[in-house]
Amino acid sequence: MTDEQSLAERVVSAMMAKDAFSQWLGLELLDVRPNGATVRMEVRPEMQNAFGVCHGAIPFALADSALAFASNTHGNVTVSIENSITYPKAIAVGDVLVATAREESSSRRLAFFRVAVERGTEVVALFRGTVYKTGQPLIADSE
Repeated sequence: MTDEQSLAERVVSAMMAKDAFSQWLGLELLDVRPNGATVRMEVRPEMQNAFGVCHGAIPFALADSALAFASNTHGNVTVSIENSITYPKAIAVGDVLVATAREESSSRRLAFFRVAVERGTEVVALFRGTVYKTGQPLIADSE
């Protein structure tokens, strides 16, 4: 395992341990790599809106969590400054969603990510996120 991979795994593990919202979502970490992450969750009944479909905040939150994990894998605090999402397909209770975040480009202070949210092989949401790199350490060297 490379040092970068080891750091990515330690960072995301530390983040997940403190992330009550991702835990409430039922988020499961499938894969972590430098500048990338894949997470999964199942849509529960309390996550539907008044029309009986999944509330749009749920896939947004799933994608946002994937973005947070992916963008912080380098070990310094990175925060989201702009996000957008499109919903090409409706999502139902019981659907298992998988969100894969990957960095598309990066500069000294900004990075741009794409997150695809899928149900099986079908894309149900597309999320774009811009993050700001603070330069502040996220975890202590001993973690």
